[in-house]
Formats: sequence, structure tokens, C-alpha cells
Amino acid sequence: MSQQHYQRIWQTVLQIPAGKVASYGQIADLAGLPGRARLVGKALGYAPEQLAVPWFRVLRSDRSLAFAPGSDTANLQRQLLLAEGVLLKNNRVQQQDIWQPDLAELLFKLRY
Repeated sequence: MSQQHYQRIWQTVLQIPAGKVASYGQIADLAGLPGRARLVGKALGYAPEQLAVPWFRVLRSDRSLAFAPGSDTANLQRQLLLAEGVLLKNNRVQQQDIWQPDLAELLFKLRY
């Protein structure tokens, strides 16, 4: 897949504010790649460390953690979200913690 697509995904994820989360599909849509939720997951796996992409703020469409329950990565994701004040109930984030970018964010922060 093109590096340009990865860059668009990384830049979109970087816009998610601390304490908020987004789904893979939402990130794909906002990055101008509708229907490419799986590509978002792949891109996050290839994100350069120095870019510090907050991968842990991206969840499944049902608001659940992106990794198998009990896995080291799921536990890390949970810890990082809790540290930002995101509450989880039954391994799901509450609706109020979903990122809903406002018009200014859409127009001036997201480039796609």
C-alpha cells in the first residue's frame, strides 16, 4: 500500500485528542479512505516510533479494545486509555468518549 495512505492515516490519528477515541472505520473515513478500516490497523502497525502516533485511541466499531482480551497489547491499550481518563465498562469505551471532530477540526486540522 502506498506510503501516502499511511501518512494520511497517521496524521488523522494524531488529531484524536487525549481522552477521546475513534474507530478504525471513522479514521479511514476522515483520512479520505472510506471502507479501508483494515488498512488503518495495518498502517498503525507500521507507524514510526518517532511520530508517536496514539494507536491506543483507535478501537473496533463496537467501541471495544482492538486486541484479544487479556493480551499484553490489550492490557497496554487499557492502561493508556485509563491514564487519559477514558473509562471502560465490559471492555468497551463509553459513547461520550468517542471523538466527534467539530467543523473547525474538519476544515483546518484534517487535510483530506
